[in-house]
Amino acid sequence: MSAHQPRGDGRLPRRGRPARRHTPGPPRGRHGPSRPPEVDPARQAALELLTAVRERDAYANLALPTILRRHRLRDRDAALATELGYGTLRTQGLLDAVIEACTDRPMSHVEAPLLDALRLGTYQLLRTRIPPHAAVDTTVDLVRSTAGSRSAGFVNAILRRIGQRDEAAWVAELAPPAQEDAIGHAAFTHAHPRWIAQAFADALGPAGPAELDAALAADDARPVVHLLARPGEITAEELASACGGGPAPYSPYGVHLEPGTGEIGELGAVAEGLALVQDEGSQLVALGLARAALEGPDGGRWLDLCAGPGGKAALLGGLVALDGGSLDAVERSEHRAGLVRRAVDGLPVIVHVADGREAPLPVGGYDRVLVDAPCTGLGALRRRPEARWRRRPEDVPELAKLQRELLGAALRHVRPGGVVAYVTCSPHLAETVGVVTGVLRRRDDVEHLDARAVLPGVGDLGPGPSVQLWPHRHGTDAMFLALLRRTG
Repeated sequence: MSAHQPRGDGRLPRRGRPARRHTPGPPRGRHGPSRPPEVDPARQAALELLTAVRERDAYANLALPTILRRHRLRDRDAALATELGYGTLRTQGLLDAVIEACTDRPMSHVEAPLLDALRLGTYQLLRTRIPPHAAVDTTVDLVRSTAGSRSAGFVNAILRRIGQRDEAAWVAELAPPAQEDAIGHAAFTHAHPRWIAQAFADALGPAGPAELDAALAADDARPVVHLLARPGEITAEELASACGGGPAPYSPYGVHLEPGTGEIGELGAVAEGLALVQDEGSQLVALGLARAALEGPDGGRWLDLCAGPGGKAALLGGLVALDGGSLDAVERSEHRAGLVRRAVDGLPVIVHVADGREAPLPVGGYDRVLVDAPCTGLGALRRRPEARWRRRPEDVPELAKLQRELLGAALRHVRPGGVVAYVTCSPHLAETVGVVTGVLRRRDDVEHLDARAVLPGVGDLGPGPSVQLWPHRHGTDAMFLALLRRTG
């Protein structure tokens, strides 16, 4: 395998490995100190998050609130735990490459709990303003409290070696040279698997080489929290005033929160059900369906074919309710269907537990149909810190097949003159234009509408007719939208 080719395990590409230095190995036996060291609760919470993701395949955004409550962390401590936990998960590939360069053994021979601690300490050394001595000492104390002094010594030696250089120096040593492999270099620098960086470059089109660094950097940054002001319940201006945020630039129902707002679930409007967390890009693609021009009147019967966990169903249900219509929401999983029911409580929405490809619903019975298809989620990696290292390129073909089948089902349920919105939270061409093109090739009763027309005020949308949003261009997740009108 070439030194610059993507690795099968999804880890970052590296160029020639520097000479290994001998480091002490973890102990065979554990002899802890007579007096346990004091450990920092925020760092302990962050380490527990890493363990939960590794051992249980937990989703960080679901696991972290429970961990924070267990440690009774709030405000600055909760913010520190979140930054360290999410940041470590987000940059895992880069961190592993640096750690591996400072050990005399393969990563697979380092005990998993020690590797979690090493990642946490390395993240603090390379990507925070925490003083190096504090980053090392607090990490060593964590290890000593659970694994004993010899393991603590092993971690201490490696972290001190890592701390001798900053991130830029490690990137210069370990990344593929930019002049030989621009995509691999950008992937390493911004802590992405190479195959994902390649997918971004492909989706950016001719601008790909020039924009890739900006796209990956935005994807690697901690995102701002976006809220949806539920239509008919509260305006965006009222919500912004109540929570200290600002109106979103594009969605009339969106609000962007200021950093450090605190526990989102404790905001009054969210706790009362007047607002929910939803990326502005998700709002825009749902609004695009609601705004699309129909042939014939809108009878007010809409369908969300892949509704879980219910955010877009809540927005569409609120919009259709303003005109006296109704929404059918389909979700295959009973658990996720329960989440949809809670999200649409009080709205004219009927939730069906069924596979969207075979839902027992009227053929040609709906004016508007949303297909928010299951996908790789590459467009929301900034909000799902562990996802970039879980996904594999071999996931794409099976998902693309499912996406084509769901889009075909949506076209079956929409009436002549009605519109289907095909949406993915991924910019991967096989999941976006590839799916749409594949379906259109087999049908002569579908018109591909210009989706740019339903997003007034949103610039830099490309040549159309489909729309691809980007974090670095629009401040949203990388949502894709195609609008298809059935003509016969």
